[in-house]
Amino acid sequence: MSQLTISLPPELQGWVDARLAKGGYTDAESYVRQLIQHDRYAYEAEVQRVRKLIDEGLASGVLDAEPEDVLDEVIAGIYDSND
Repeated sequence: MSQLTISLPPELQGWVDARLAKGGYTDAESYVRQLIQHDRYAYEAEVQRVRKLIDEGLASGVLDAEPEDVLDEVIAGIYDSND
């Protein structure tokens, strides 16, 4: 396992100390590891979400209409549905 040494300003060190005092973490290392792992999972989930949106967009096909015309239709549909 590699080692990482970081310096924290006093307010962040105070936050870490408070989190450790509340329990749930054996030490600052376990707290930081969990934060990094959470960030990794959140990043991977966001990448998957964007990839899914891209795939949906590609699968939806290409419109022949101009973007302004499509926007006008969307806006008209919004106002029509509110009546």
